[in-house]
Parts: sequence; C-alpha cells; structure tokens
Amino acid sequence: MTSMSRARVARRIAAGAAYGGGGIGLAGAAAVGLLVAEAQLARRRVGNGTTPHVPNADGLYGAAYTVPGEPALRLTMLGDSTAAGQGVRRAGQAPGALLASGVAAIAERPVGLSTVAVPGACSDDLDRQVTLALADPSRVPDICVIMVGANDVTHRMPPTRSVRHLSSAVRRLRTAGAEVVVGTCPDLGTIEPVRQPLRWLARRASRQLAAAQTIGAVEQGGRTVSLGDLLGPEFAANPRELFGPDSYHPSAEGYATAAMAVLPTVCAALGLWPAEEERPDAARREGFLPVARAAAEAASEAGTEVTAAMPTGPRGAWALLKRRRRRGLPEAEPAPTPPSPASPTSQQG
Repeated sequence: MTSMSRARVARRIAAGAAYGGGGIGLAGAAAVGLLVAEAQLARRRVGNGTTPHVPNADGLYGAAYTVPGEPALRLTMLGDSTAAGQGVRRAGQAPGALLASGVAAIAERPVGLSTVAVPGACSDDLDRQVTLALADPSRVPDICVIMVGANDVTHRMPPTRSVRHLSSAVRRLRTAGAEVVVGTCPDLGTIEPVRQPLRWLARRASRQLAAAQTIGAVEQGGRTVSLGDLLGPEFAANPRELFGPDSYHPSAEGYATAAMAVLPTVCAALGLWPAEEERPDAARREGFLPVARAAAEAASEAGTEVTAAMPTGPRGAWALLKRRRRRGLPEAEPAPTPPSPASPTSQQG
C-alpha cells in the first residue's frame, strides 16, 4: 500500500472515530478473521498457559540528581504488555525503567516511574488506566507514554473504536497538564509464530492502525513515535536477539531498541532539547505535512515522530514529521528506589 493510500485509509478511520463511525475495516473482514485465528494459535504457543511475568520497575531513578526543594519528574507508562515490559526478567530492562533512566541522565534530575499498563490490554482499557494515572490531582505526571494497539488488531476491535479510546485518553491526560507520547501499533508481521501470507496481512493491518492512531493522538495534542519498523528489519534480521524466549514479546535488547527510539521524543516533549533541534532538518527529510500524510509516512519508518504544527492548512490539520537521532541509554541499570508513597504498579492480565 502506498503512503497516499495509507493516508486516505487512516483519515477515514480517524474521521470515523471522531464522528462515531465504526464500519471501517483494517484489511478486510475475512482476512482479519484469518489473522485473528493465526494470532490466537500463536498466542497459545507463546503463552503456553503460563501467567505472564512483568517486573515491577516502579520507583525513583537518578536519585543522585536529587536537589532539595526540586521535585522529581513523573513518568507514567500506559498501554499493554509492551509498555509493561512483559518478557524481561529484571526491572531495569523494562521500557519504563529505560526511559526513566534516560530522562534522568539527560535532565540531570530524578524521575519517578509509575506503571499502569496491563499485559493483554486493548485501547478500551485506557480509560481505566488514565483514571489511575490521574488519581492524585497533586501528582499529575509530567509525561505519559502510551504503547497500545497490537491486541486491538488480534481481538478484532474496530479501528475507529480503537482510535476513539486512544484519542480520549490523550485528551484527558493533556487536559490534566501531562505531556503525552504514543508509541503506535507495532508491526505484527514480524512475530515469528505468525506464518505467511498472514504476516503480510498483519503488517498491513498494523500500519493502517498506527497511522490512524497518529492522527487521533496528534489532533489531541500528543506526539507519536512509530514502533512499526522497529519490529521490522531489526527484529526480522535478529529474531533470536531482539525477541524474547516466547518469540512474541521483545527481549531486553528489543525493549532497549524501542526505548532508544522513544527517548528523544519524550525529552522533546519535556523541553530538554535545544530549540534548534526542534526545527525540521531537510537533510533528514523532515518537514511540515498534512497530518494524514505525516501519519502514513511515520507508520512505515521506525522511530519517526509526528507532532502537531500549524493548526490548519489547505488540506486540514498539519504536523511536523521528524526523524530524530536515537540517543544512547545509560550503561548502568540502576535499581529503582522504592516510591513513597507507593505508586500504582503494573497488573497482569
């Protein structure tokens, strides 16, 4: 599917989400039905009937940067198993821990991590998660990272409904004062237990949803980062290294790859980059585009960021497409200082 075609589909899905539609298909009902059957079989092989292991990574990172009277930054992870860190054994390997450590090192300020993401969650669980994240009005997160979408595809949630829930979550968080970064739907076509030709269908469905998610999130004041191709060439080329033991969830190295892609956008949202880095770089093919076009391009390129730009243009809302340079993560994996009072911890499901 071309970028222009994907932009048209994403625009229709986002419009349906905004105006209550629900009849837009991702890759055709029959095709998605086959995909769901294959994904369920893959999930049975992956899970093997066991309870998912999710390390509790919540706590304070970068405690050495503590300055009396200066509060720690607050980071909250929302979404599904990818946001929770299912598939790794140690807390320091979870994506929230990696992002909290990275932000702390760049900001030279401690970061308190709270995780409300749940393995197996679809976008319709975001309302509950946002309520948890905003439970204490005096401790609104400075930044929220949402990673969701894969389960929406495999559970056949209508994409308009999926985008509607995500847009509502972003709107609530932004209204409360939190910055929001969304890691869009990963490329399900890279999951080893899913065979061809369904891998192609999975890739198509994933990218269509990712593009529509971008439109919905950006229009509500959030930023998005494409996770699609991170689970594409890098994962396909190194499946034993970047996938975990279940061949479904990322390994520690896979989560680090994703975190390195998301970290620059998180830092940009927090205002930690110099102003000149926020300008589009023509040499990196960055620039202003209609939001649907930017969303379609981002869906097929790893680590591409989309954020709102000019409010309107000849073809509607516009966005800034950026291809940020990935930042290295801290070499050490600092053990988090337990939060006080206790912050919400990730749940299993």
